[in-house]
Amino acid sequence: MAHTGSVDGPGQLAEYLQACRARLRPADVGLDTYGERRRVPGLRREEVAGLAGVSASYYVRLEQGLSVNASTEVVDGIARALRLDRDEHEHLRALARPRRRGAARRPQVERVSASAAELLAALGTVPAVLLGRRTDVLAWNPLGHALFAGHLDRDSVDRPAERPNMARLVFLDAHTRELYPRWEGKARAVVGNLRATAGKHPDDRLLSALVGELVTGSAEFAALWAGHRVKACGSDEHEMRHPLVGAMSVRQQALRPADAPEQTLTLVTAEPGSPSQAALTLLAQAVLEG
Repeated sequence: MAHTGSVDGPGQLAEYLQACRARLRPADVGLDTYGERRRVPGLRREEVAGLAGVSASYYVRLEQGLSVNASTEVVDGIARALRLDRDEHEHLRALARPRRRGAARRPQVERVSASAAELLAALGTVPAVLLGRRTDVLAWNPLGHALFAGHLDRDSVDRPAERPNMARLVFLDAHTRELYPRWEGKARAVVGNLRATAGKHPDDRLLSALVGELVTGSAEFAALWAGHRVKACGSDEHEMRHPLVGAMSVRQQALRPADAPEQTLTLVTAEPGSPSQAALTLLAQAVLEG
């Protein structure tokens, strides 16, 4: 099965189904193989079809990219058969949704929403970063800049053509990689979020270009992208090692501004009274009083 950087077309649905099927073993879904030797590690197509309550021939056409726009009932049945979680189920629905074909529109420059701007201004001592749907950094407060990208020009976010991109930083920037001692976990989260976005926006040329750049520039990204794991932004704990204040255990929480639901405001906090909170306080003093 070939995997590319493309986020467009029925091939994404076909590849996703194949990847999810390959992860499951017969025992995972209560199937007894009676000791038979199997040529493939995962479930067979006809087994998924049977569990989903659809014909084997129809399911095969879905995996071959020959059928698209499956009904809600079919999608839900396949999601149950493949044991998909909520994010994965929603991603499958997005991939199976009817596509409107027409002239490609020029991508719009993302702007900072009013509610996000107000939150950023209010969060003086909490590191905060506002990301667009392609993980472009649209805005950050002084602490967010100092924590995530103090080596970059803080005003670059005000120039759309020069905005940093968080996915690009995680995979291609040495400073950002050093921030995460357990980098693999952060990398999986970034790719899982991009996969979810790609399912919702298969015609996004800028997103497709970003994915293509990362597939070409990072073997690690290419391998994770080929795995088709999906995970929407939420709340994650990360170990960070900052060059100014040292090691920290922090929680990164993603909020959606009410007036811009495709943007993500990431806040960074630490356990009250912990050494990690002391480190964030020290960073705040260095940034805000320096």
